Amino acid sequence: MPGLSGPSDYSQEPSRHPCLHINAKEPFNAEPPRSALVSSYVTPVELFFKRNHGPIPLVDDIERYCVDINGLIESPKKLYFRDIRMLPKYNVTATLQCAGNRRTAMSITRKVKGVGWNVSAIGNAVWGGAKLADILELIGVPKLTSSTQSGGKHIEFVSIDKCEEENGGPYKASIPLSQATNPEADVLLAYEMNGEPLNRDHGYPLRVIVPGVIGARSVKWLDSINIIAEECQGFFMQKDYKMFPPSVDWGNISWNTRKPQMDFPVQSVICSLEDAQSIKPGKVRSLCIHSFIKVRISGYAVSGGCRGIERVDVSIDGGKTWREATRFQKTGIPYIADGISNDKWAWVLFELTVDIPQSTEIIAKAVDSAANVQPEKVQDIWNLRGILNTSWHRVHVRIGHSNM
Repeated sequence: MPGLSGPSDYSQEPSRHPCLHINAKEPFNAEPPRSALVSSYVTPVELFFKRNHGPIPLVDDIERYCVDINGLIESPKKLYFRDIRMLPKYNVTATLQCAGNRRTAMSITRKVKGVGWNVSAIGNAVWGGAKLADILELIGVPKLTSSTQSGGKHIEFVSIDKCEEENGGPYKASIPLSQATNPEADVLLAYEMNGEPLNRDHGYPLRVIVPGVIGARSVKWLDSINIIAEECQGFFMQKDYKMFPPSVDWGNISWNTRKPQMDFPVQSVICSLEDAQSIKPGKVRSLCIHSFIKVRISGYAVSGGCRGIERVDVSIDGGKTWREATRFQKTGIPYIADGISNDKWAWVLFELTVDIPQSTEIIAKAVDSAANVQPEKVQDIWNLRGILNTSWHRVHVRIGHSNM
């Protein structure tokens, strides 16, 4: 493509923040410490997880960069970067989550295939750009359209990067045309992240943002948009990111029996404590023969498909009893699931301060506005690709000895 190229090696990778935990070096995949996620509602760009499938593309000449829009439409069009920036700009606060978030914990149950991720393959950002619905209207596809006159029912996004899984070809994915042409779905061609131009890791100069859907559909380094009759037939739509039952393994898998995963399920994670945490007590409160210490429990909760978080339940006794955590997004604005003042595509943060005994298991589970709740056991949702681990999040806390 004029102005943008996909390197064939990793010799020109961008610099990254030193605190990131590297899960794979080439292609580069990394996540921040979990504690960084609850330090602010909007995740700083340098601490946003990095998910890549090949070398990071390079911009040669931004003035020559353009996106080709082709396929089952009457008037194909070439949109230059400057054309896209002249369209009405929207800022959408949305959480992106890799489908493999928490894969490492699932792999402990039974081995799975894929990059190992802890709990931080997720981040919340303010994305700025043009709505895809406005762009499609420019080429004669009206808003709220489910099919073009030529039979186009899906929008395929094609990147410029080179992926081993595509035999050196580009990464690609698709969404239904009905979603792409719906202004309320807030699908963006984004050129900004948190008020600044996208950096190379996150898709500079232009990427797709599909809120409420697994991150695999928010294609970076956009090369072309194709209006097609069927779902994209690329590797990451047809032979990856599909949810299979625990009974399926690599010997009996049939990829065409499952649809590509889109919305992500309800999820919550404790970020203020590690999975195995020792705490040195400060002032310990004595009650009868038991000793307690105050511990602040905080984390994130999110659900796909524009579903809010109805509540986050926390247990400090391994699930015997539960109490409700406080939920919030913006400072000073009460959070109500699906409230009009909420960021409808974004996570909520939660917190609860509790007295805990010297050794205990703390659990978090969320309920979304459709009453979906996280499953208790990872064994029940195990799948060979290790995606969508939304089981109850558990941390084990041990309080160090102190002189009473």
